[in-house]
Amino acid sequence: MDYETSTLPQSQIDEYSMKEKNSLTIATEGVSDESFIVRFSPGDLRNPINFSKTRKWIITVVTSFFTLLVSASATSFSEGEASMMKDLNCTSFEATLGLSLYCLGFGIVPLFTSALSEEFGRKPLYYVSVAGFVLMHLMAALSPNIQVVVVARFLQGAFGSTGATMVAGTIADVWSPKRRGLPMSFYSAIAFAGNGVGAFIGGWTETNPKLGWRWIQWIHVIIGGAYLLVIILVVEETRTSVILGKLAHRLRKTTGDQRYRAYSLDDNKTLRDMIYVSCTRPIYLLFCEPIVFAVSLWIGFAWGVYYCMIESIPGVFRLLHGFNQGQIGSIYMTMVVGSCLGFFTNMYQEAMYQKNVAKRGPQARLYVSCLAGFLFPISMFMFAWSSTPAVQWIVLAIALTIYVWAVFTIYLAVFTYLADCYGIYASSALAGQSLFRNLMATAFPLFADRMFHKLGYKWANTLFACAGLAMSPIPIVLFFYGPRILARSNISNTINRASLEEDRH
Repeated sequence: MDYETSTLPQSQIDEYSMKEKNSLTIATEGVSDESFIVRFSPGDLRNPINFSKTRKWIITVVTSFFTLLVSASATSFSEGEASMMKDLNCTSFEATLGLSLYCLGFGIVPLFTSALSEEFGRKPLYYVSVAGFVLMHLMAALSPNIQVVVVARFLQGAFGSTGATMVAGTIADVWSPKRRGLPMSFYSAIAFAGNGVGAFIGGWTETNPKLGWRWIQWIHVIIGGAYLLVIILVVEETRTSVILGKLAHRLRKTTGDQRYRAYSLDDNKTLRDMIYVSCTRPIYLLFCEPIVFAVSLWIGFAWGVYYCMIESIPGVFRLLHGFNQGQIGSIYMTMVVGSCLGFFTNMYQEAMYQKNVAKRGPQARLYVSCLAGFLFPISMFMFAWSSTPAVQWIVLAIALTIYVWAVFTIYLAVFTYLADCYGIYASSALAGQSLFRNLMATAFPLFADRMFHKLGYKWANTLFACAGLAMSPIPIVLFFYGPRILARSNISNTINRASLEEDRH
């Protein structure tokens, strides 16, 4: 729709600075002069996309640190299972529930809470998420029984996911699509590295008989409490519609004219409508869009096995190589190394994307993942057939590093590929794969312990590797046949028509 721009009369802007008067644009719709739409003018420094590079990186690093805390909490908890079982007189299965329900909360809750940032902004949700995350660790640290621990873990995942998944939205708010590759890669690397850091700290904390599992929770409380102060002092609102809404409110209050409102693509949607869409559209895309289902199956299986690995590493290194809990925690640092390798590999992938995107389109996101699809089962075969006392532990560590490297590359490829394919529906497509991925992470650890016990580490991991090998051609199929599959998609055709309409106007 065409807009006719105008500036406010001098009598209505007496309380505004010259900077505000020059940078704020009020647009009245050509078909109706009853509603004044407030939008940013080009170059307005209040628009998050126009923040300085230093300011953008400060926001990116500070918000990404919450992702590190959330991912560290997943693995650190598992390191304290032995002392927790003794302290609370619970079974190994009950202790494993703490890991699984954490993933369940992480997968389901964002479907309901993601729309809240559209209505209230990102900053208040960060405050609530970090505060709730810290309080749930306090609840776990003071738990008198395993039932309270399990509930606390589910709520940790719920609060953690709301904040951590919002980091990607914050990055999208402040970085343009052409500049977004490196910040998104950094965010993903932090998420994977956090698993290694959490296990490392948790392992050595568990080794100290005076500390144990409760102190693992207390460490999260201490670090999380300090981080809450940092995020209150540093992070600012980046959701454009919310910032414009506040500016429109100031205009209404200053001028007494109630016609001013913020520019938004979702003017007619209520919070209830947005929550309904955020809950239903991801599930529809997951099961009705072949590309979303295929990549979700691929990353979902990889994610489930990833959490099985988190559960199996202590048994493999303790039984086969005599490691203590602290040394086992140090093995998880392979996740940090693997994520760093993935981060630098993505720089090459970005160069390939920029070079070939005009010719290949979204498929240009899949070059490195075609290799990672095969590295994934190869590393699992390597880990499986090295799970014997006759093979040095360093071989297992190398296999784990390659494995995390492959999973990181797959994860980032899925994220960027779906975003490119589904345009305005990208957040829903990504929410669908995130739901499926975290449901797999919930289910796999529940049967992994019995599977490892019945089959042994060698054959159980070989079974996983065979399934991974069967899925390895998925990125190759999408690379060559993705455009044909998308051409048959009603959703994709809707996106294309919307883009044509936008270009026309």
